[in-house]
Amino acid sequence: MELRMFPRGAAISGLMLLAFMALGSATTVAAAEPDPDRYIVSFLDVEKGKSALKAAGARVELNLAGREAAAAHIPARALKGLRNNPHIEYIEKDVLRFPMAQTTPWGIPAVQAGMVSDAEAANRTVCIIDSGYELGHEDLPRGDNVSGENNSGSGNWFEDTCFHGTHVAGTIAALANNEVGVVGVMPGGNVGLHIVKVFDGPNCAWAYSSSLVAALDECETAGANVVSMSLGGSFKSRTEERAFRNSNNAGVLSIAAAGNDGNTRKSYPASYGSVVSVAAVDSAGVVADFSQQNDQVELAGPGVAVRSTVGTGQGLEESLVVDSSVFEATGMEGSAKGTEIGPLFRCNAVDGLGSPGDCAGASGSVCLISRGDITFAEKVQECESAGGNAAVIFNNADALFSGTMGGVVTGIPSVGVSGVDGDTLGRKIGESATVTVDNGNYAYYDGTSMATPHVSGVAALVWSQDTSCTNDEIRNALAGTAIDLGPAGRDNAYGYGLVQASAAADAIKGVPGPDLQCAGGGSDVDDGGGGDGGGSCSARGETCTADSECCSGACKGKRDSKSCK
Repeated sequence: MELRMFPRGAAISGLMLLAFMALGSATTVAAAEPDPDRYIVSFLDVEKGKSALKAAGARVELNLAGREAAAAHIPARALKGLRNNPHIEYIEKDVLRFPMAQTTPWGIPAVQAGMVSDAEAANRTVCIIDSGYELGHEDLPRGDNVSGENNSGSGNWFEDTCFHGTHVAGTIAALANNEVGVVGVMPGGNVGLHIVKVFDGPNCAWAYSSSLVAALDECETAGANVVSMSLGGSFKSRTEERAFRNSNNAGVLSIAAAGNDGNTRKSYPASYGSVVSVAAVDSAGVVADFSQQNDQVELAGPGVAVRSTVGTGQGLEESLVVDSSVFEATGMEGSAKGTEIGPLFRCNAVDGLGSPGDCAGASGSVCLISRGDITFAEKVQECESAGGNAAVIFNNADALFSGTMGGVVTGIPSVGVSGVDGDTLGRKIGESATVTVDNGNYAYYDGTSMATPHVSGVAALVWSQDTSCTNDEIRNALAGTAIDLGPAGRDNAYGYGLVQASAAADAIKGVPGPDLQCAGGGSDVDDGGGGDGGGSCSARGETCTADSECCSGACKGKRDSKSCK
């Protein structure tokens, strides 16, 4: 069996929909209000230019003596006349700059991670089976609570050649209060992390199912409570299935990606009954088009445009500022680097989609273009050919997205924003916009691989609140408190819904009632697996050879492909 990693380069109603939409919306800087009439004036003759400012009722706020320029408050009525003054070279908006500080990816509040303390998380260990971990990353734990092992032929666990495992680790445990990067589900630096590296090379393309079984054994030996696997493959393995069943019976909670093929096929190990299968949703709470849908999907997690840690210098730092508002923006993969400033210009001379001729008149501007019909690269090329300085592409759906130039070389920076922010930007045409795309240590990834660590992190966080709970009780609590998405009840797209840390943490304590309270017993969730908190029988759907192996007492099927019914 070949294993592949799962990265990817019905809507929520009422208050939750509003909360999701707010996560992708612009935020105004909380400080003294900036002066909307402040400009930078470049002089051809400094003295005569300043005299002209004073005569027009303008007020110099800052002299830039070495630049033959000044910042000034200029009344709107005086602006046109001063721009035509023979002693003034040009007047431009004195645009705002903001500190590059720590950000909270949209998925963290979406799963209620910030509502539950991780102060006691040292009592839990999450084992990440993936491509390794960049131990020296500025935003990842590196103390005694981080350990690891190398699977055969995979290289050092503390190195990551494709950054997939490092991205996963950041979603689980990126540090808070260090003024850089992002925060994870458990940002206090307390949770134990054990890294087992099974993928190597620049593409981290595959590993054997036997390597996954060996990695699972290593996780158990290291005392892992939760095993996080952003990987999978299309074919079952009896040895692998038995290993996960035994691990579940030993008290370990295993969580894996449902798969990115966008169909109804099952992926393994996610589709074994003893493993939690995780689907991906976007920031509007809608299942991702790539997320596999089948009867083993159990929970959903944020998996579209997820920002997290990657190799140092191997990611992007991107930003979009329009007037006094900061918008969450994803740097287009393959975008040109740099910072560009200009008035925001809506390309819509043809169709608003960046088709040839659509950006006519955009010279010196930042182009605003809708997603759809043609490639991102073609949209950026249209802006560039019209003389635009940078391109902002907004989604044709509410959610944030990440895009790519597809190997096409362009000469201007380009970013993507959510459809919600696109609507807001459409009301800011003509205002000064600043687009930045530069090298960094973080990146936006898509995939059920990104959804999985949200669920794994939440599982460990909730479990840290009461370590007397069994793995099945934690699994039951996560399913029983998830936000129901799509059709009422469990469905093949979302499972039981979007995982919720605070609700599950309350549930295991008996709030609001005793139904999900931990008592050392088994799971009541009819999910086709999970065992009974230490039993030895096989769950529904697992392979078997005799009736006595099945919890149901029924082993049916053809001779070489029997399963518990």
